[in-house]
Amino acid sequence: MDGPKAWNDISHEKAAPGLDVPLNTFELLLTWLVQILMVFGGVVPYIPQYQVIKSTENAEGFSLYVCLSLLVANILRIIFWFGHPFEVPLLLQSIFMIMAMLAMVQLCVNVKHSAIIIREEHSLADFDPNYFWKWTDFRSYLQCTAYFAAFCSILMYIFQAASIFVEVVGFSALFIEALLGVPQFLRNYHNQSTHGMRFDPTICPLYTLQNIFHFYSQKMVLFWTVGDIFKTTYFILRKTPVQFIICGILQFSVDIAVWFQVWWYRARKRHL
Repeated sequence: MDGPKAWNDISHEKAAPGLDVPLNTFELLLTWLVQILMVFGGVVPYIPQYQVIKSTENAEGFSLYVCLSLLVANILRIIFWFGHPFEVPLLLQSIFMIMAMLAMVQLCVNVKHSAIIIREEHSLADFDPNYFWKWTDFRSYLQCTAYFAAFCSILMYIFQAASIFVEVVGFSALFIEALLGVPQFLRNYHNQSTHGMRFDPTICPLYTLQNIFHFYSQKMVLFWTVGDIFKTTYFILRKTPVQFIICGILQFSVDIAVWFQVWWYRARKRHL
């Protein structure tokens, strides 16, 4: 679906993009509301986390690898748009998510910087892999993000005509996002419990998954489940590229699996 066209279509009272139904004023407003929710809904679960970190001046409960995974996923999604245009609201969603994650990084870096009086400084310029994404200055995070975005942009410019490359980029972007709930599922299975919903990185064999989340809360998973239901339905109704639909269903399936664990382990505990 052509991105700009999809955005402009909603201003005409003919048919909703991807839906063969007539639009009246109410349906037009509803369409705009749904698109606005898609644009900003992704960052909503992180607003309470931002407020808690800022008010308590304690960032220990939040891992910057959350931001890393979402920055990579959303940068790749934007790059994918240039090779396979999709709806502009989904493009804007990625832009706002990147802004939100950079804001989270800046807050966490500032909080940790003010909390430690004597410490060793680390930056991207050190080229030390042991401190990757553990730098002590926000500028290093910005530079790394910009370098990654520039590198991916160059690759897309070179291989834009190769449909396989374009589709792999899109699938990679959405697959990374779809896996965000997997560490919680593995942790619950390892502990045979969902008490506290805290992720223990020692139980995950993959480094990239070990460091994604310091903790999950049931409230956060609930936010994600509702959001995943909404966006997966949106993807199907709006006939977005197949990567969105497949990964949306996968992400929702992971959410359901986590909630099944909550029910199963609590039910088993009551019968002990």
